[in-house]
Amino acid sequence: MSLHGRVALSAGLVLAVFVALTGFALDRAFHDSVRAAHQERLLGHIYLLLTAADPDEEGQRLLVPEALPEARFNLAGSGLYGEIRDEQGKVVWRSASTVGLSPPFSNRLRPGEKRFERQLDAEGTPYFIQSHGVSWVVDGTPRAYTFSVAEELEEFTREINHFRTSLAAWLGGMALLLVAVLAATLRWGLTPLRQVRREIERVQAGDRERIVGTYPAELQGLTGSLNALLGHERAQQKRLRNALGDLAHSLKTPLAVMRGLIGEGGIDASVVRELDDQLGRMDRIVRHQLQRAIARGDAGIGARVRVLGVAEKIKASLAKLHRDKAMTIELDVAPDLLFRGAEGDLMEMLGNLLDNACKWCRRDVRLAATSQGSALELCVEDDGPGIDPKVAERLMERGARADETVPGHGIGLAMARDIAAAYAGRITISSSRLGGAAILIRLPG
Repeated sequence: MSLHGRVALSAGLVLAVFVALTGFALDRAFHDSVRAAHQERLLGHIYLLLTAADPDEEGQRLLVPEALPEARFNLAGSGLYGEIRDEQGKVVWRSASTVGLSPPFSNRLRPGEKRFERQLDAEGTPYFIQSHGVSWVVDGTPRAYTFSVAEELEEFTREINHFRTSLAAWLGGMALLLVAVLAATLRWGLTPLRQVRREIERVQAGDRERIVGTYPAELQGLTGSLNALLGHERAQQKRLRNALGDLAHSLKTPLAVMRGLIGEGGIDASVVRELDDQLGRMDRIVRHQLQRAIARGDAGIGARVRVLGVAEKIKASLAKLHRDKAMTIELDVAPDLLFRGAEGDLMEMLGNLLDNACKWCRRDVRLAATSQGSALELCVEDDGPGIDPKVAERLMERGARADETVPGHGIGLAMARDIAAAYAGRITISSSRLGGAAILIRLPG
């Protein structure tokens, strides 16, 4: 997952948890507040009943007026119900609103005891019940009574649902606003990283040699290290080219001296021919390496090389080197196909593979280069005897040779493999449609 995705996912999860916990806390707080308000209201109705109740003329029992100040006590099925029970649990009084209903009143409470609870009636209808135990002196004797008031939860539920709907709308709007602000902040905060990426792409494309720009303190170490790495890589390439050039120049003189000694005579003619062939080969290698050393186009990041141009140069050189052999080299390469890397590396890979193919072929050698997505594939085929799959892996080791009678040092395939590996590529050996070997180099983009 990208850094942007990770931060966005983490922030989104934190925001979701925060909104959920905030909604839960506000919902519980409002629920408790409304419940407490209903409890206080029911307790007020209890006090209303206590105020309205009086003993009868004989002082034998309590009487409550038929018409109470709270109109809902007088209206059947109004949702507010009252009841008074004596100490034996016998109903002394019920409000007119209880007609046809059986609210779950409390039976008996001790004097001074208060109780607020949520109960269900026989039909499953929920109620808030507020009960209060009192001691009332009737006919000179203290008697215990339980005053109860019941209220259906319809209004309470409506208040809670209305609040939850409003809360969900506000929290949802706030969450969307926070997401928008978070996205904008995240985009602004990650802008330096996108700038670094663009700079690296410019370096890869060869448009720049180093990363430029001003970056936050957290990225200055990264950009500085990358620039140091790029500088070190270019300096190393320069040192390698210089060392290669020095080696080529230092070998030219001994080769010239050896050619002069051969020309003085005194050596068998067959030996002279063999020495002359080998010296010619060494001289061509020295000239090739010298050209690589002085050629412009760093083997660094951002270099781009036309594959067809390099292939044509190698084809021309091999045609001269193997002029005594009747063969054809076919190039199946698109003119605009590019290799991202050093020209010398591409020349070394193709040169070694095509040279081996020319040595072993009967008549035909073919180079095919294609792009598979962002990857580059180079395939060299010949119509020679082919390579036994059992020894294919061993042949890519340095010094390994399939036939000791054929001139060579056994390092061509190994060099091509090492160069391909430096570009995170790989080499595979298989059978060719021409009848011989097919060596495929696959280099990722």
